[in-house]
Amino acid sequence: MANQPYNRVMLKLSGEMLVGEQSMGIQPDVIGRFADEIRDIRDTGVQIALVIGGGNIFRGLAGASRGMDRAHADYMGMLATVINGLALQDALESRGVHTRVMSAISVDEICEPYIRRRAIRHLEKGRVVIFAGGTGNPYFTTDTAAALRAAEIQADVILKATKVDGVYDRDPEKHTDAVRFDSVSYMEVLQRGLKVMDSTAVSLCMDNDIPIVVFNLKEEGNIKRVLEGEEIGTRVYTATN
Repeated sequence: MANQPYNRVMLKLSGEMLVGEQSMGIQPDVIGRFADEIRDIRDTGVQIALVIGGGNIFRGLAGASRGMDRAHADYMGMLATVINGLALQDALESRGVHTRVMSAISVDEICEPYIRRRAIRHLEKGRVVIFAGGTGNPYFTTDTAAALRAAEIQADVILKATKVDGVYDRDPEKHTDAVRFDSVSYMEVLQRGLKVMDSTAVSLCMDNDIPIVVFNLKEEGNIKRVLEGEEIGTRVYTATN
């Protein structure tokens, strides 16, 4: 991967990607495949940080919609991301990949606290860093956490791994005539309400000029293809780039 365009990347995974054929929870075979791909990328010298959602276990917004206090529900969702982070750490370390889980909420017995300079140092040493606990605050999504941490560690790109092959003008699962974008500007994403990341996350990426690549993680090897510069998925960028 001598010509790969990125040195330090932020990989954003949704918790639902870990479910596999189950209705919820973590499918060992699925998380094992992701760990294999991450290991192979790490071995090329690319520095990898990750944020994983918790929707396969508990989603704060869903809890709030059922009558729970929103802040309380969001804290439960943060704990779900810690569980997912530990599961991925276990899968990576069983493959010989040194991994650190850093949490924005205090769970010192199982995670390191998030400290920006320490996180960067881990990455420079070739360790995979998993950011758990969201931003540490309710009312913010893990998309926003990924954008925030990407800005803090000066990541070259955010790789948004999804179950579809890019950004569409409308839901491709509901509309057979939906059109996929090869590239689209942050402003157009915000103005048209395109389903990339939440508006706070997209605005943060726009303000800090962090490109986003949305791609299908279900197709094995796609992380490597993106990092090698193949034009797959959709790239979200500043219109003047």
